[in-house]
Amino acid sequence: MSKGPGLFSDFGKKAKDLLTKDYITDQKVTVFTCSDGGVALTSTALKKGGLSTGDVGVQYKYKDTVFDVKVDTESNISTTFTFTGILPSTKTIASFKVPDYNSGKLEVQYFHDHANLTTAVAMNQTPAIDVSAAIGTPAIAFGAEAGYDTTLGSFTKYTAGISVTKPDSCASIILGDKGDSIKASYVHHFDQLKKSAAVAEITRRFSTNENTFTVGGLYAVDHLTVVKAKLNNHGRLGALLQHEVIPKSVLTISSEVDTKNLDKNPRFGLALALKP
Repeated sequence: MSKGPGLFSDFGKKAKDLLTKDYITDQKVTVFTCSDGGVALTSTALKKGGLSTGDVGVQYKYKDTVFDVKVDTESNISTTFTFTGILPSTKTIASFKVPDYNSGKLEVQYFHDHANLTTAVAMNQTPAIDVSAAIGTPAIAFGAEAGYDTTLGSFTKYTAGISVTKPDSCASIILGDKGDSIKASYVHHFDQLKKSAAVAEITRRFSTNENTFTVGGLYAVDHLTVVKAKLNNHGRLGALLQHEVIPKSVLTISSEVDTKNLDKNPRFGLALALKP
């Protein structure tokens, strides 16, 4: 694939991941295993409140094809095929879920040195169509996205944005929700390994005149331990600690506190990812 501007869906993704990824308030255990034949098995158990769920996923890679199947405790079977060799500079993704036969989707991604295009079509009698494009370079890119409902004959969404990326920082501005919201984010890394970083994100919704401002950070205590924290203007404070207990196996402890309502009990989460 080319080293172009990236996909439009990646605009602002680094800031979003820093502010949301691994922040949990549930209990989760994940076990990864991989065979010599290229088959990867993932088993997950999740306890959310008083409800316990789980799933088992299998991934098999053969040449330019990746085959994923996931079965959960509610008897849902999710299947995804990813092909990268059908046409030059393209990736094709086909997915469906059983027993929800209307959940099928076909997505085609085209990569170029100065433009990337993604088209996704729902595989049912009244398909919805999503199209996104990004033009530019790895340093600066402009993009847009639109969704069209063929049944209603109207657009379900349209979004536009700009992304700027440097070796130690990245920034993005996205106008979304049919022009009703604007989001700006900035990430700055303090070291070449990107183990320590600061992030800021501000969102304004014009219809309600509501602003949300969030700041956060990532700091590597050592090569085995990472801490993260975030705080928004509504008083939501989140923090987590990740420690590699054994090679490739990570323990995550997370918490969230409402600083404007300290009488409310804080929420805690625990996750263990094991990779023997």
